[in-house]
Amino acid sequence: MTFDNSFKQALQSGQTQYGYWLALAHPYAAEACAGAGYDWLLIDGEHAPNTVPDILAQLQAVAPYAGEAIVRPVNSDTALIKQLLDIGARTLLVPMIDTAEQAAGVVAATRYPPAGVRGVASALVRASRWGTRADYLTRAEEEICVLVQVETVTGLENLDAIAATEGVDGVFIGPADLSASMGLIGQPGHPDVQAAIREAAERIRAAGKAAGILAVNEDDARRYLSWGYTFVAVGVDVLDLTLGAKAARQRLG
Repeated sequence: MTFDNSFKQALQSGQTQYGYWLALAHPYAAEACAGAGYDWLLIDGEHAPNTVPDILAQLQAVAPYAGEAIVRPVNSDTALIKQLLDIGARTLLVPMIDTAEQAAGVVAATRYPPAGVRGVASALVRASRWGTRADYLTRAEEEICVLVQVETVTGLENLDAIAATEGVDGVFIGPADLSASMGLIGQPGHPDVQAAIREAAERIRAAGKAAGILAVNEDDARRYLSWGYTFVAVGVDVLDLTLGAKAARQRLG
């Protein structure tokens, strides 16, 4: 069994990584989606009704599959990040980061002392296979991938410093919240929002980091890829389910 984070390595080499959003908050649904061939799957703890045990069950469900499991916590709480890392999450997408100081705090929460503040309990946790991985404490930092989400005007103002933060591997732009922050709620396709999204990709890449985004519309996804976004979520389970159910009913009149 290998423990290298191939998703993190792919981001560092500039490879495009296609993702899928898991919001149904159930391991059965997560496993069904994990076999679809995506490079990464996002287990959403911000807007989906997921607790830490729920996330653990989904991590276990997708573990046999090739796609990297990314966990989005509800916020950047250090204690919550510690729990998520201990249950085996190794790639995090942390929402609502507005400053470089907040980004640095997220990185510190993923690092053992003296580089950070993560508590050491390797013999008790799934991340180290309950102590059977003798190298876990020394290799955890290289395996953990830190992604931060910028989704406000304030975050955009501080984007260069956020992206330059040591230990941040990628920056994810949130079109829905960004449009709301710009006074254009519900209008992520507005020209001003789109211009900000395009400029953000350029600034993130200029810092040597990977740029990510969610785009369930194919035209949007292709446009964002052309702008330099390299980890792009192109579908959401709950959306595909509801749209599929509606379409099946409509076919019958």
